[in-house]
Amino acid sequence: MTATKEIPRREYPRPQLVREAWLNLNGYWSYEFDPGKSGVERGLAGSHGFSGKILVPFCPESRLSGVAHIDFMEAMFYHRKLEVPAEWRGRRILLHFGGVDYECEGYLDGRSIGCHRGGSSSFEFDITASVTPGMEHDFVLRVADDPRSAVQSIGKQSPDYHSSGCCYTRVTGIWQTVWMEPAAMAGLKNCRITPDIDNGCFVFTPRFYAELAGRKMRVSVLADGKTAGGGEFCAATGIPFAVNVESPRLWSPEDPFLYDIVYEILDADGNLLERLAAYAGMRKIHIEKNRIYLNNKELFLRMVLDQGYYADGIWTAPSDADLRRDIELAMQAGFNGARLHQKVFEERFHYWADKLGYLTWGESASWGNAFGNMVHSPQAVPFWESFHNFLAEWHEIVERDYNHPSLITWTPLNECHPEPDLKAYQRILGEVYDVTRQLDPTRPCNECSGYCHVKTDLWTVHLYRRNAQELRAALNPADSPVGRGDGGQACEYLGQPYLNDEFGGFLFIPPGREKYNERSFGVSAVENADDFCRVLEEEVEVMLQMETLSGYCLTQLTDVEQEQNGIFNYDRTPKVAPARLKAIFSKTPERLH
Repeated sequence: MTATKEIPRREYPRPQLVREAWLNLNGYWSYEFDPGKSGVERGLAGSHGFSGKILVPFCPESRLSGVAHIDFMEAMFYHRKLEVPAEWRGRRILLHFGGVDYECEGYLDGRSIGCHRGGSSSFEFDITASVTPGMEHDFVLRVADDPRSAVQSIGKQSPDYHSSGCCYTRVTGIWQTVWMEPAAMAGLKNCRITPDIDNGCFVFTPRFYAELAGRKMRVSVLADGKTAGGGEFCAATGIPFAVNVESPRLWSPEDPFLYDIVYEILDADGNLLERLAAYAGMRKIHIEKNRIYLNNKELFLRMVLDQGYYADGIWTAPSDADLRRDIELAMQAGFNGARLHQKVFEERFHYWADKLGYLTWGESASWGNAFGNMVHSPQAVPFWESFHNFLAEWHEIVERDYNHPSLITWTPLNECHPEPDLKAYQRILGEVYDVTRQLDPTRPCNECSGYCHVKTDLWTVHLYRRNAQELRAALNPADSPVGRGDGGQACEYLGQPYLNDEFGGFLFIPPGREKYNERSFGVSAVENADDFCRVLEEEVEVMLQMETLSGYCLTQLTDVEQEQNGIFNYDRTPKVAPARLKAIFSKTPERLH
């Protein structure tokens, strides 16, 4: 069962694990704001519908939602009728949410079916015991979202009424696709795919909804429709097995080849319980000394900062084509990847990055938490609560996106400060690093982009300078082998790969365009396209000539509201010809030639 053309964002939302039967629940829902946070007491959880109308999956702050309410809304309720197809009887019924900011609780016919906390991580409710296939039910979702609480990740959402500085319009409630699917009762929950290019195989680690004695998992690996490997294995949660691949074809930006994967889950008698489709890329990312390697060849990263904001959808792309277009714009400008900044991008973005050969760094929306903000002390009530909330959400983020070959680095935090307690800061960032590497030992961890490192696989700095001379001096200081912006409080540099993962930020508003508002800004201003390209090229040349540097990241791909320092306008129109940008950002260091 597929979605109709009237439903927004109707594409399948989880291309890494596909079931043929599914139901897209985007479209018009009813809603009601709950300013007094008294909705449950007032019986809203058992509602049969509210007076307001909102277009899901767009948040109520966005124009595309039809609501466009931009003031704070710390609580709200959604409602829609929900009918499970009769032919799904006897299956496990799963209700999926791509993203709900921040805390939510679901109700079916007035009874709670589950809670979730975390505005950026995907989740599901198992509603098997709460629905009758073929019958209609009332589904209500209660949402709580307080971006000023200091205990939740908000990313670049503004803690003030107005957007200002590098903080923008807020996001509340549902902001990614809502959908439903049936699974076998002892079916596949997820499956990690770890490529091993040195041994020519994929390692699969399945997780199931329930254990079943004698269960088998048959895996087929296909290359252009032809079998390249496969096998049948006894299947239990958490037990890995390897499938050898004939003449492995490696995934890379130059050749983003993807293998198709077919899973068949069988019971002890060989009966087919369910069939699912997936895909995988055969690639390796690792570090040796001060260099990054992709498929055992040195990699120089030419990245652009992407914040994933849209003028009419805010965190939500208006269409799947918009996700693909952002990647294509960056590649046309000469970049080989992006740092996905202070937002967890939806799975469809990673799918297009996998398909197009676009390297990414995955990041959380960590800003807003007390533990990373120097105005809060470790004795403050929200300090440790915010850390617990962050770790739980980060765990879900890493698990969801583990399989994407385009994702090559984790950056859990951004620009954290150690004041007023350095020891607490060291404990927290050390634990973030350790947890990340335990969850995913295959990728480097840049534990805190910029500022004060504690334990990291990459030495990253944020060096915004007005010209190439100032940038050269900051990147290559006389008293250190690497740049530092930490006031001497960071750990010692241990020879990690060195990257300037934020630079640029030049305010340039092309002729005929206007300031977004009176608060529009950039790090420094340039007057015309020639000056814009000249200063960018000069700073890139400085970094290409540095033998110690392994990459850079330009701020940024597009303007975002009042922050008008992108290489594209907020509406994705170019500020200068992409060919001029490609001549700058497609260059690589001489040592790689």
